[in-house]
Amino acid sequence: MEWMKPEILLGSVVYALAGVLIFWISFLVIDKLTPYNLWLEIVEKQNQALALVVAAMSLGICIIVAAAIH
Repeated sequence: MEWMKPEILLGSVVYALAGVLIFWISFLVIDKLTPYNLWLEIVEKQNQALALVVAAMSLGICIIVAAAIH
């Protein structure tokens, strides 16, 4: 089993952590650029339209990060 080699497993973990970190940082930047607090609007005020926009934005960022890492 080639995927069980330590260097392949370690590389996968490192790239996964790098992807999550890049996504998290980009989400925080976008949150700061918007004129309102995304968490407050989505969770407390139940703004479903904004939640859908943020979900689409998150998927877009994830696709870009995955393509860059690949």
